[in-house]
Amino acid sequence: MDKNDIEILAREACFRGFYRLDRIKLRHRQYAGDMGPQLTRELFVRHDAVCVLPYDPQRDEVVLIEQFRVGAMDKAANPWLLELVAGLIDKDEEPEEVARREAVEEADLMLGPLWPITQYFPSPGGSDEFVHLFLGRCDSSGAGGVHGLPEEGEDIRVHVLPLEDALAAVRDGRINNAASIIALQWLALNRDEVRGMWS
Repeated sequence: MDKNDIEILAREACFRGFYRLDRIKLRHRQYAGDMGPQLTRELFVRHDAVCVLPYDPQRDEVVLIEQFRVGAMDKAANPWLLELVAGLIDKDEEPEEVARREAVEEADLMLGPLWPITQYFPSPGGSDEFVHLFLGRCDSSGAGGVHGLPEEGEDIRVHVLPLEDALAAVRDGRINNAASIIALQWLALNRDEVRGMWS
């Protein structure tokens, strides 16, 4: 099945701000072949996102950022999360440009070559967000400090971790967000190839 097997009956704008919320009435073809009943779904409409894991192959270190996340406020003991450098594609930019811009803004870090890891929908049951995930070569020797754009209320602390320590933080739950877990596990599986290509 594909997009031709969906019938949009109505689409209503419920909220318009930095993000959008739409209410959609639709039917879609079922596996038996007929169109199913009318469904009503709310869709969180977001810009696509770019996440990048800065990696220093010489030192075998990763650069992660820590910042407050409102989405974790009610469900985590500590809503300051260890994450990847990330940003939204909110103007006419390629994902690679966003990765490089956000690395400078959030971590004061210049990235070398970018290695595409994957693209994915983080929560397709209710959001249309699409994530472009990269590994970015960096020199971690001078990384650190607090960065971010004050006009956007950003207050971002930079951490440099040996890859093994970052993987331990995934195992014990200190790193608990999807993009970071995916990127770090990918790097664990592909570390030898990456270091061979980037060393």
